[in-house]
Amino acid sequence: MTESTITAKGQTTVPADIRESVNAAPGTRLVWHLMPDGTILVRAKTKSILDLQGMLKPPKGKHVAIKDMNPWR
Repeated sequence: MTESTITAKGQTTVPADIRESVNAAPGTRLVWHLMPDGTILVRAKTKSILDLQGMLKPPKGKHVAIKDMNPWR
């Protein structure tokens, strides 16, 4: 089990083995979630939503116009 300590200023250091396993570099943002049972979940935000651009291709001949996607018509 890997541990770190919280300083008087509320800061902590992410241990090297954890940083390496999530490919965290200086400037990587951490997202903190407090679960109902008191567990704290910390996620390294290493990707941007912009990284998803172009991952999915529409099936051939199945293009849909934006106006046809509006659910409020």
